[in-house]
Amino acid sequence: MLQISPILAFDDNYIWCIENEQFAYVVDPGEAAPVIDYLEKKQLSLRGILITHHHADHIGGIKSLKAWQQAQGQPEFDIFAPNTARFPFATVSLKEGDLVELEAVAFQLQVMEVPGHTKDHIAFVNNDALFCGDTLFSAGCGRLFEGNAEQMQANFERFNALPESTQIYCAHEYTRANVDFALAVWPENTDINDYSEWVNQQRAQGIPTLPGSIGQEKKINPFMNADSIELKKNVEQHFNSTYTSPVDVFSALRSWKDNF
Repeated sequence: MLQISPILAFDDNYIWCIENEQFAYVVDPGEAAPVIDYLEKKQLSLRGILITHHHADHIGGIKSLKAWQQAQGQPEFDIFAPNTARFPFATVSLKEGDLVELEAVAFQLQVMEVPGHTKDHIAFVNNDALFCGDTLFSAGCGRLFEGNAEQMQANFERFNALPESTQIYCAHEYTRANVDFALAVWPENTDINDYSEWVNQQRAQGIPTLPGSIGQEKKINPFMNADSIELKKNVEQHFNSTYTSPVDVFSALRSWKDNF
């Protein structure tokens, strides 16, 4: 039976493990030790690694995982990564629309190019799951290191078009801070207040707030609602400016969050 489980790494990273009773694939293993510990405890064979982007907290564990796999005498695993020179270790290079077959767990994902956080960031998606790296977070979005607001807002429009039941597997537990920002920029939204209480309960017990869902994010994530008239008014008042498009509102929201 397929399941998707979080492996906690560093302070707030989630390495997602797509597994059945025998085999596993992991997404963005920035650290090897917690992955190895998880796989050994559950007696799982690692069959592949999925990479969304090149930052060290997403790829830093790959070399050690390869060495561990070899020491176990297990077959080499596939490494699925964006089709750029940043990933010379990739065994499968990916671009928009490519289909990723995780054969050992009978799971398929499609590649979505989502530049913004980095220029070559990708996400893995099907109707049930979205592995979005550092692009979409619960109640927030990733920083714009190499891309721009127009690219990121286009990504969020694509996310908005996914089935509302699609589960969102973000790479960080940033929810509490993102909800604080959402409450500040959109105080009229009672759904955010309700979500804030739930987040507090989860975190007080040490339980992840992830995965979320597309339907939930449509209700509480300001960045998923850059076309909201109410939100636009709030952003305009904050910056004492006038905005004419959702991209302008999205850009202003990201600027506000950068300095929040």
